[in-house]
Amino acid sequence: MRIELDDIHRTFGPVRANDGVSLVVESGTIHGLLGENGAGKTTLMKVLSGYQSHDGGRIVLDGQPVRFASPAEAIARGIGMLHQDPLDFPTLSVMDNYLLGWQRGLLQGRGAARNSLRAVCQHFGFDLDPDALTGSLTIGERQQLEIVRLLAMGVQVIILDEPTTGISAPQKVLLFETLRSLASEGLSVIFVSHKLDEVEALCSQVTVLRRGRVAGNASAPLCAGNLVEMMFGQCLSPATRNAVPQGDVVLELEDVSIHTYRLNVSHVSLQVRSGEVIGLAGLEGSGQRSLMQACAGIQRVAYGDLRIAGREMSQQPYQRFLELGVRFVPAARLEEGMARGLTIREHFALATEGDGLFVRWQEAEGRAVQMIREFGIVGGPGTYVEELSGGNQQRTLLALLPDRLRLLILEHPTRGLDIESTRWVWSKLHRRREQGTAILFTSTDLEELLENSDRLLVFSGGVVSAPLRAADVTCEDLGYLIGGRQR
Repeated sequence: MRIELDDIHRTFGPVRANDGVSLVVESGTIHGLLGENGAGKTTLMKVLSGYQSHDGGRIVLDGQPVRFASPAEAIARGIGMLHQDPLDFPTLSVMDNYLLGWQRGLLQGRGAARNSLRAVCQHFGFDLDPDALTGSLTIGERQQLEIVRLLAMGVQVIILDEPTTGISAPQKVLLFETLRSLASEGLSVIFVSHKLDEVEALCSQVTVLRRGRVAGNASAPLCAGNLVEMMFGQCLSPATRNAVPQGDVVLELEDVSIHTYRLNVSHVSLQVRSGEVIGLAGLEGSGQRSLMQACAGIQRVAYGDLRIAGREMSQQPYQRFLELGVRFVPAARLEEGMARGLTIREHFALATEGDGLFVRWQEAEGRAVQMIREFGIVGGPGTYVEELSGGNQQRTLLALLPDRLRLLILEHPTRGLDIESTRWVWSKLHRRREQGTAILFTSTDLEELLENSDRLLVFSGGVVSAPLRAADVTCEDLGYLIGGRQR
């Protein structure tokens, strides 16, 4: 299928998300859509896949103009989209989620569907248990389930929106192999990303968006410098990180063990001082999330002692952690960090500590306006958080944090962010570090871990290494340790 987007316009109030975008995607190719956060990439793909209507322009498939009123209509014409946050039902099994893609009426042929699921998984090297709960899968496995489901619907074009955020390196390798295989079989793949190295490795054609418009096009072999200049209008200078003297112990773990239904994390001992940044490295699902949630008071410690500022907190409620200046910023922004259907103003009202029964709307409005300006959020106090781009959602989450914190715990703090937004986030985090906040964070980006951490903990199947000085470790060393081996 050949896709033409001709002069597409899409606005949200005063914001022009797409301002006359035109591009062509040829059949059997992997076409990269590159741009900074908020450039209009996701909006454009939602228009193409029927999730949103466009205000102007036209969509042409194999020479025929079309207009979609829903995702179902787009899928019926062969266009499916895999979103940055998987659209599935975590409480249902893999088999049930797969069946949701079958147009077979009220009576579903479970036997035939199970055989179909296994055949497609075997073809692409996926290892999905049909009877497993979807909520127990990693992000990478949930992406695999969505790809299989889209193929079952008969799509000829697959759109992937920032598909590598939050997945491990082996899962990314398998994903790229799958996309190359799909293109070789004649399907068209649109790869939406802000990561230059991934676009260079995967795509034969690239369209770059900036502020809702096409900034340029490029063909392989691609030049990273030219792509950066098209994305941001200039070349970016190297990031800097100042040395910060460390203070008193903020977080202390002594032989801590955490038990979950999937994995046990055992015998963790660590001291974290004010102004120190600790990076948690490992494949997804290796125990980092359990440890971070325990340190934030969201999950209980099974054994051992956990102290915040010298106070024993192992069995204390979550509210007590908040009172001591501990905050957790999750990777799932809309699912865990914010509430769909509420505006930025309403989020600031919720985040403001009140001493009465009534909401101080005027105070929340003023705080929202101030933080929108200070954090560069593209939106207004009345903007619903689900309408924000991923980068602006992350800026909003950081803006909602109190000014002074003892311990800040972040899960993939730059997930889905472009280079400039990533640097901006870390500039804010380093400023907190200079004010004495201790930071604990995890990332799948090994370079991000090494560049921003003072020390590292490496997780491998629930086993946690002794703390390592980040300055003494290379990316290759870290890769070996994550795999459970010494280099």
